Formats: sequence, C-alpha cells, structure tokens
Amino acid sequence: MENKRKNIWKNATLSCAPMMDWTDRHCRYLHRLLSGQALLYTEMVTAPALVRGGALHLLDYSPAEHPVALQLGGSDPQELAQAARLGADAGYDEINLNCGCPSDRVQSGTFGAVLMKDPVRVAECVAAMRKAVDVEVTVKCRIGVDEQNPEEVLPKFLNDIQAAGCRRVTIHARKAWLQGLSPKENRDIPPLDYDLVHRMKFAFPDMHISINGGVNSLEQARTHLDAGLDGVMIGRAAYHQPTDILAEADSLIFGTGQVADPVEVVQKMVPYVERHLADGGRLHQITRHMLGLFAGRPGARAWRRALSEGAVHDGAGPEVMLQALECVAPMAEV
Repeated sequence: MENKRKNIWKNATLSCAPMMDWTDRHCRYLHRLLSGQALLYTEMVTAPALVRGGALHLLDYSPAEHPVALQLGGSDPQELAQAARLGADAGYDEINLNCGCPSDRVQSGTFGAVLMKDPVRVAECVAAMRKAVDVEVTVKCRIGVDEQNPEEVLPKFLNDIQAAGCRRVTIHARKAWLQGLSPKENRDIPPLDYDLVHRMKFAFPDMHISINGGVNSLEQARTHLDAGLDGVMIGRAAYHQPTDILAEADSLIFGTGQVADPVEVVQKMVPYVERHLADGGRLHQITRHMLGLFAGRPGARAWRRALSEGAVHDGAGPEVMLQALECVAPMAEV
C-alpha cells in the first residue's frame, strides 16, 4: 500500500479533473495516449447508483487508463463504503469523494459541495471508505460554500478529514454558492483564492494538496508546484486543449517520456474505435472528445468540422478520423 501510494502521489502532481458528461472512459483513453503519467479521474458516479441501482457498467474502463481514480458522490458512510469496495474490486487506483459539485441534483442528494457544511459527516464517510478498501481514499472540495468564511471552515474541514485518514486532497480554490448561481457560474464567478490553498499546504505539511480552478497551462501549473503545492488538477483546459496540457506533461511536469504527437494519437485511436464499433458503439461517442486535439494549430477548425459532421452518420468508422487528419497542417509547418 505504501509504495503504491507513493507512486500515485507522484502521478497526482498533475491530474485531469472529474467532469460530468466529459471525462468518460473514451475521453480518459484519449488522455492516456497523450500522457502516460498524469492521474485521470472518472466522472462522478453516485454511490446509490452502484449500491442500490446495480449500475456496475458505470465502472467500465480500459486497463490502459491506469493510473485512474474513481470519484464517488454520496453522503451515507456505509453506502459509500460499499461503493468504494466495488470500485476497488474493479481495479481503480484511488477512490475520491466529491465534496465540491454545486449542482441542484447533487444538493438534493445531500452530497457534493453541500458537504462542506458537515465536515464531521465527511470524516465519517472517509473513515468508512478507508476501512472498506486498501486503495487510497481522497477528497475533492471547495474552499467553502455560501456565507462560510473559508479562512475558518477550510482548516477545520482539512483537520477533520486528515484525522479520519485522508492524506491527499484536491481543493478547488473557489467558494460554491449553492443558491443563486448555476453550476456553470460556480466555475467562473466566485473569485479564486490561490493564496488560501497555498497557506493550507503550510498548515498541513503532511497532506498532499493539489490545487484546482482556473489553471489553463502547464506554465501556470509549474508556478503552483514551484511555490510548494504537491499537485495541480486541470479541468476544462485539459478537455478543450488536451494536446496543449497533456502532450508535454510527461516531459515538463514529470521529467520523463517524449512529447506526444496528436497525429500519432489519432492513429493510435483507430484500434480502440474499431473495438468500440464492434461492440455496438457509435463513432461520435469517442470523437466528441477529440475535437480539441489540434486547438490553435492550422486546420483545427476544418478538423473539428469534418469530425463532428462525419462521425454522426450511420456506419461512420475510423476512416472519418483519418480523413479529417488531412485538414491539419503537419507539425513541421506549425
């Protein structure tokens, strides 16, 4: 356990945020081709869906995705423990508890960001999950919600989950406003407080603390790491500009590996696409995650158009991707 934890702590130096409707298994497979080191996260899977609903298909993933973490949503310690066990049995490298999502649906289930108001319950959940599995249990949270004073509530929250055995946490450096702001607005409007997250690292030196929110480049990530944080989690930028964030990550962040070529990545996706189609899947289920591969590069708009228009046709196969590649300028011309 200790060696595995040390390995995944290194992978967590850079991670891709869990994002509903985005970071599904096809997205993660693509991201893994771009970076062999970054830690990947599933979309949030609710504990009730797994335990009461029996939706075990939500745990499907490719072994190529490792290291990969399962993010769970829930607030019942025993139910979360059962869901965590299902995730660990499925082979996930980490189980993460969502304490940051502000959506109405999540609030109605009494989990997500609303749990920032009940750190004792979060600690109980963490303790129950840790007892149930051998893999590491981590938490993703906000700096606070609504009228809470982050300077007061965040240290208490971290102290409580640390006492329950949580050794690694990712902090979205914004408050969540549970009333008055949509989930989308909650990703942009509340101001970022990076300094507070950095101070938490000083206050909790034994915890592995990653920062999340507003990081759009590896240069920004490097700034946070150089200032003492243990990790950086990137969300929308990693999805919309995956090559910019992930292709050089192994070299610039981890000091290992080569820079991935997005053209080669597309070619490596062909066998994956063929297997998905053979299993009854549709091309667009995969290619919708590939639209930003050439963001900022000549031909990127034509690539997106060719891929998005061609992938939805009945019988569309990998030839759509390969034809769309003809729209993109070779690397030597960039």
